[in-house]
This record gives sequence, structure tokens and C-alpha cells, in this order.
Amino acid sequence: MLDTVQAENCETLAATPPSRPGAVILTRHGEPALSRRCRLTSDEYRAWWARYEVGGLLEGQTAPTCLQEAARDALILHSPRPRAIETAKAAAGDQPLQVDEIFVEAPLPPPRFPAWMRFSPRTWGVIARFWWWAFNHHQGEETRDQAKARARRAADMLEQHAASGRNVLVFAHGFFNGMVGMELTKRGWRCVEDQGFQYWSARRFERR
Repeated sequence: MLDTVQAENCETLAATPPSRPGAVILTRHGEPALSRRCRLTSDEYRAWWARYEVGGLLEGQTAPTCLQEAARDALILHSPRPRAIETAKAAAGDQPLQVDEIFVEAPLPPPRFPAWMRFSPRTWGVIARFWWWAFNHHQGEETRDQAKARARRAADMLEQHAASGRNVLVFAHGFFNGMVGMELTKRGWRCVEDQGFQYWSARRFERR
């Protein structure tokens, strides 16, 4: 069912009109192997996130056909996290890949809640992201403003690559991809195809 929906939603990912900058395609990684079916304290969530950051993909996944097609003629960049590396390899096959630290996910340090408060990793992710974004809660990690600056640098780089007319395909992470997408939009790029932010989903930006 997932592959069918993705196939219907991404028919144009690989096509770019001539005489324009290449498209920028921001893609979220596939489903990670680490289970979210647990309830954790804030301290336990920190440990869970550390394992998540070094973990790979759940076995048995196949990259959507549209991503495989988009990868054939694109410059392919990816985050250094294992889940992004494995996603890029699954979609790109033998195509050359370029890793860049600039695409790592923005940090998710949770606020310190009492130990009796236990939530799922998904809920903790929402809480931690809200605290990070709204209150700049970073616990010595990258701040919101630092991440915004990194998103601007990433957009600079993607624009430079796309200026050659070649599509640029990025395999990275949901929230930071969103930040880069917002930066591209500010610069006049338009999201012409949006599959959302689920695993394996892509958002295609073109400069008119």
C-alpha cells in the first residue's frame, strides 16, 4: 500500500525542464530499526535517541521506484547517520554518493521531567522539539539559531549544485529537511511535489 501511494504521488520527481537550475529533492530516510513501542522517562529517552542516531534501517525495506529513478541522473548527497546512508544506498544502487555533516538532524534534547512521567519516543520527540524551538532548550547542543544558520548554509550549497542544471537529491532527516525547505522557499524556490514527512517521502523544489 505504501509503495502504491508513493508511486502515485511522485511521478515527476526525476523530470526537470531544460535551461533551468536543477531541482532540489529533499528526502527523509527509511524506517529505522529501533522500535518506538516503549514508554520512557526523559533520561531514558536521551539514551534511546543516542541509540537511534547510530542505528540503521529496519530490514526488508525497498526504496520507492520514484526515488530510484530520481537518483539515476542526480547528484546525491546524504547525512552521515547510518539510517540516511542506508536509505541513499537503497535508492541509488551503484551511483556515487557524497556524505555531508551539514545534513544531520537538528538535536532533540528533552526537558528534564519527573521520572513518573513516561511517554513514547514519538511523544518525547514532539516535546523535545517544542522545547528546543520555542524555548531554545539545547543543553549544550546545537541551538535553534545555529541550526537555522546551518540550514542557510545547506541551502547555499544546494543552490550552487543545482545551478549546473543537474538535479540534487538529498537523503537526510525530517525536521532539518523542513528547515532547508523553508529556506529555499524564502529564496524563490517552489515546492512542486510534496509527499509529506513520512519515511521515504520526498519534497521536490524548483526555481522558476
